[in-house]
This record gives sequence, C-alpha cells and structure tokens, in this order.
Amino acid sequence: MVNGVNHITFAVSNLEISINFYTKLLELKLVAHWDRGAYLMAGNIWIALNLDEKEITERNPDYSHIAFNVLSTEYPKLKNRLMEAGVKTFKNNTSEGESFYFLDPDGHKLELHYNSIEDRLKWAKENNWSSFVLEQY
Repeated sequence: MVNGVNHITFAVSNLEISINFYTKLLELKLVAHWDRGAYLMAGNIWIALNLDEKEITERNPDYSHIAFNVLSTEYPKLKNRLMEAGVKTFKNNTSEGESFYFLDPDGHKLELHYNSIEDRLKWAKENNWSSFVLEQY
C-alpha cells in the first residue's frame, strides 16, 4: 500500500540555474548537490534535480503539474517574486482558492496553492460539479 510521496525528480538542463530557481525563488532547502544532481526539501517532500542531456523539444500540453503548498500569508509575496523574476505561466486559475501556475527553467509545470483537500471537496460539492461523488475520506 502506498502511504505517501517519497520524492519527485525533475530532469534539468542546467543544474546551477535550477538550484538557484528552486532555492532563491521558491525557497526550497538545498540539502546536497554534486556534479550531476541535487537534493532539496519542500517541507517534508524530497525534490531531486538530475542533469539530463535529453532536451525537451516539445512541451506536454496537458494539465499534469506539481502543486507546492504555501501559507496563505506567504502566497502573495511568493507569487510576486516569481512574476518579477519573469517566470512563464501556463494557465489561469479557475478553481477554488488562490493558485499560480508557472514553469520552471526547463518547462516543468508547477503551481503555488494554499488550500487543503477539504477546502477543494467543499468547493466542488457547493459548485455542483457534474457527476461529483464524495467517497469515504
């Protein structure tokens, strides 16, 4: 039985640029690095960065992404920092709560979000999502 997320790995084209992006802009904690990779922590989630010579030539057009949790009081400051740094966005928020959808230097889709699953379930029920069924949680 799966009981959590162990780590998330991103293939990166430039380790220094990616380390700076994740530590300076998103304030993840750098815990180790070497010539081909780095380990960072986002709260209690381990993020691995690994150099990969395979160039991403085409972006995946779907909605798949990683959402980082932030405190509601920190959200505006972090969103503004990312916007001032000129990050590219890939979607406008249309769901409950505040979300900011953006790309890292290699085009990985990321999101800042601060609401919980309980907030989302309540919102979905109140907004009559078609065929929404709340399971035992």
